[in-house]
Amino acid sequence: MTLLLGLARAFINFFGITKPLVGQERRAAWFIGVLLLLIVVGMLLALVAFLHIRG
Repeated sequence: MTLLLGLARAFINFFGITKPLVGQERRAAWFIGVLLLLIVVGMLLALVAFLHIRG
């Protein structure tokens, strides 16, 4: 969880997003982590589809 919180804090600071309250920090970390995971999965699916179409 510490890694996820650190990643979320870096993401929030880098993009200048309003910092969540202390109680909402874990929820924001999970939300950002899931979004980043979905992006990675989407990119992998796109790569697999490209390689499959390319032959």
